[in-house]
Amino acid sequence: MGSQGRSGSPGNRGPREGEGGEARQLQEARVARGKRGKGKAGTGRGGRGSGAEGKPGLRPARKAAGPAAEAGPGREGEEGGGVEEGPRSSGQRDEGSAGPGAGRREDGSLERARERGWQAWGGVPGTRTAMAAAAEEAAAAAAEPATRPAAGPALWSLPEELLLLICSYLDIRALGRLAQVCRWLRRFTSCDLLWRRIARASLNSGFTRLGTDLMTSIPVKDRVRVSQNWRLGRCRQGTLLKWRCGQMPWMQLKDASLYISQANSILAYQFRPDGASLNRRPFRVFAGHDEDVCHFVLADSHIVSAGGDGKIGVHKLHSTFTIKYSAHEQEVNCVDCKGGIIVSGSRDRTAKVWPLASGRLGQCLHTIQTEDRVWSIAISPLLSGQLITHLGSDFPPGAGVLDVMYESPSTLLSCGYDTYVRYWDLRTSVRKCVMEWEEPHDSTLYCLQTDGNHLLATGSSYYGVVRLWDRRQRACLHAFPLTSTPLSSPVYCLRFTTRHLYAALSYNLHILDFQNP
Repeated sequence: MGSQGRSGSPGNRGPREGEGGEARQLQEARVARGKRGKGKAGTGRGGRGSGAEGKPGLRPARKAAGPAAEAGPGREGEEGGGVEEGPRSSGQRDEGSAGPGAGRREDGSLERARERGWQAWGGVPGTRTAMAAAAEEAAAAAAEPATRPAAGPALWSLPEELLLLICSYLDIRALGRLAQVCRWLRRFTSCDLLWRRIARASLNSGFTRLGTDLMTSIPVKDRVRVSQNWRLGRCRQGTLLKWRCGQMPWMQLKDASLYISQANSILAYQFRPDGASLNRRPFRVFAGHDEDVCHFVLADSHIVSAGGDGKIGVHKLHSTFTIKYSAHEQEVNCVDCKGGIIVSGSRDRTAKVWPLASGRLGQCLHTIQTEDRVWSIAISPLLSGQLITHLGSDFPPGAGVLDVMYESPSTLLSCGYDTYVRYWDLRTSVRKCVMEWEEPHDSTLYCLQTDGNHLLATGSSYYGVVRLWDRRQRACLHAFPLTSTPLSSPVYCLRFTTRHLYAALSYNLHILDFQNP
């Protein structure tokens, strides 16, 4: 079936209306549905789009229709661009018909025009310029800072200080809805001052109990959003590292790096920008021990490590300097370093104090005798060098402390074999803790970590269970088992940021991603 030309009264058609019919239909298909060509066909030579008098920027009709439109030797328009007309076999086709091949060509051209999308619009005179102007206007509107609405409630006319005070009484849901009103309110409700109060009451938002902001580089609103995932237990589990043989790893975080012990070495890995994955190869390896590394700490520009060979190792972070010296008769279970002082604890029931100064490394300053092996050590921020007190006295045999963490010079947390996490305040009592949380499955607690405010995380001995606690309540908030029965392993160490939690087990280093659950 041939493609029919544009219908109209004979008086309005030029002498060559049939010759340009298919070109006109192809042109209309390009510009868009319902879009009609401008102007009428010329009464002189050639239709619209043909000849020098056609609209600028349009293809000649011969090229648009293609060579298949030439059904036979015919007469071309004097101005060029007219479609050659072949011999007609019947009178059923009107004057605008271009033969049976024109319909197929038109359909194919229409499909190509639809695929090209906006490029088809660009063929219309002035359309490309209008589209460019619209794009520039949209870009300028996006770059322009949001301004206060000129019209609206009288509330908008108040100074920003009063609006901040009013909005400070809103909760998370109300602030979120207010941000959807307009661009100016969206910018206004993203102010850190509005979210600080909410962040201080949230879990792991980067604020300490005294209100100190530890994560100033991240907007407070974003931290509150991620904090809701911690509260609801929404996270994505993954594995960062695997080992072929069982380990008792320990790890530390520093900036965008992760330091983890494997056998007798400490490996330093670089985090990728998302914080949820590591580069495959470590960028530094700190070696020197003859047996496994039991514990290590980061102290300014040094790594101080304790080994099963009874030695202490001192490594510089940014050089190859490494020194080790004999410290105890048996394995060194724990070590801490602060203010140029190293304190170590051993299986030989002693704790020793050492200097970090390069000229005095290996010189024992003081030895403390204890009644049992020393499993954990933490230096008080006071750095007084004196025995302050003993905490507790009514513990049953075997209730050893496996991890200790200071929050302030007068407050600290402890956990261990008796399945309890205890919170101590030296200003109130040294015989009884202020608060305690019990592991519900009666598992030994190997490690703990706190955000300095409301969140507490612990690692259990059975099935690699990591538990999150809200210190304002007694019950466990969430539990995340990281291993199954055949590979059951304690959580030897855990660390977390405001977005991720990392847990080291016997065979794997696991991650809980709370930013992208």
